[in-house]
Amino acid sequence: MRSLQKHPSFSGKTTPLKGYVSSMIFASLLGTYLDLLLVGKQLYHFPVRLFPDIFTINIWFTLLVLPLGTAIFLYAVKNMHPWGRIGFILLLALAMTFVEQLSEKTGWFSHSSDWRHSYSLFGYIIFMWLVMKFHRWTNS
Repeated sequence: MRSLQKHPSFSGKTTPLKGYVSSMIFASLLGTYLDLLLVGKQLYHFPVRLFPDIFTINIWFTLLVLPLGTAIFLYAVKNMHPWGRIGFILLLALAMTFVEQLSEKTGWFSHSSDWRHSYSLFGYIIFMWLVMKFHRWTNS
């Protein structure tokens, strides 16, 4: 008689790939809605974007760059010591703030005069922390 063992897909545990994919989708949705909110409040703008007649945000970033960056980030912090994760998140958030400023100089991104780059720094820190916590929650 056949064993009645549960199949791995029905065991209630998330496989590593499913955990990464769900976290990538979460990051993409979170990034998309944050962009829509902040663009709607006219705090920043994407002068260069795909399908500008349809989208007010850069969907190339939120649907491709952000999910892939999320997977790389989660893989990198997977086995780090908690203090190492904190340092890595701070360093990455600081780097992204500089990338934003470079994007402004190239014309891909523009902020309103009310925007402070410290908002970006803290926003990236909170974003990465939320994505990391979501990933750990889906893999528990």
